[in-house]
Amino acid sequence: MQSRGFTIIELVITIAIVALLATAVLPSAQLVFQRQRETELKESLRTIRTAIDAYKRAFDEGHIKKDIDKTGYPPDLNVLVDGVEDVTNPKEGVKLYFLRRIPRDPFWPDGTTPAADTWGLRSYASPPDDPQQGADVYDVYARSAKSGLNGVPYREW
Repeated sequence: MQSRGFTIIELVITIAIVALLATAVLPSAQLVFQRQRETELKESLRTIRTAIDAYKRAFDEGHIKKDIDKTGYPPDLNVLVDGVEDVTNPKEGVKLYFLRRIPRDPFWPDGTTPAADTWGLRSYASPPDDPQQGADVYDVYARSAKSGLNGVPYREW
C-alpha cells in the first residue's frame, strides 16, 4: 500500500519556487504603487492650482471684495472650501466655492495631519526657486524630499 502526499523535498522545492516568484513580483508591485501615488499627486496639484486660479479670476472679475493691499490670491487653502461672499450677487450671503475638499499630499507621511497642512505654500511675493509662505497662496507644492520616477523632485512638480 502506497501512502499519498508530498515529500519534504517536493514541499521545499515548491516553497523555493513561490519565494522566487515573490521576489520577482515585489519590485514591480512597489513600482505600480509609486506610480499610483505620483498620479494622485499630479491630480491633486492640478485640482488645487485650478481652484487658486478660479479664485484669482473671481477676484479680477469683481466677485470678491477687493482691498488695495491684496493680490487677488486666496489667503489660505481653507478659503477655497469655506467659500467667500459673492459681492456682485444681489442676495446677501451668497458664497462662491472653489473646492469641495482639499486633497491630501499623497507623499505626506502622517495621515492625521489636516489636508491643508500637508502642502507647501508659495506666496505671490516669493520667488519660484525659494518658495515661502506669505499673505496669500499663489501656488502649492509637495514637501517630500524624494524624487519621482522621472528623476524630478516632487517639490518641483
